Amino acid sequence: MKAAMTYFFKNLEEILCSGFLVTMIVLVIVNVFLRYLFNYSIFWAEEVATICFVWCVFVGASATYKHKMDMGIDVLVTKASPKVEKIIRFVVDLVLLAINGYIFYMAIVFTNIAWVKPTAVLGISSAAVNSALIVGFGLITLHTVRFLVRDIMEYLSKGQTE
Repeated sequence: MKAAMTYFFKNLEEILCSGFLVTMIVLVIVNVFLRYLFNYSIFWAEEVATICFVWCVFVGASATYKHKMDMGIDVLVTKASPKVEKIIRFVVDLVLLAINGYIFYMAIVFTNIAWVKPTAVLGISSAAVNSALIVGFGLITLHTVRFLVRDIMEYLSKGQTE
């Protein structure tokens, strides 16, 4: 049981993203078949598929960032000496923390403003859609803090062994 819970929380973003992706795909396919075979469509399917897509994008971005699978150009960094490379990576971590933290803050502000705006079809609060920004950038900010702490600990531990 403990292993399952550890697996779940370790892969939370991937599990959430998979659920949203599967829901979106199933809704779109079912709606297409209903439209062409029975000349009927589920009126709310497009909006729910769009909401699932938005959530999948932002939670998926967090999962990508967590595994360091995002795009980066580090040609100059890898050509630097190991000490300079560590300094550059530390500075980049700080800059990313500032940027991601700011976007996280702005996502909270944006979602708070959108709370009273209903969606077009379902009439639910637009905060249900915009909350994906909070979750996505909140997790990205947490991962950035984790990377920063890891880099500091790695630097300190290597400094003691030298």
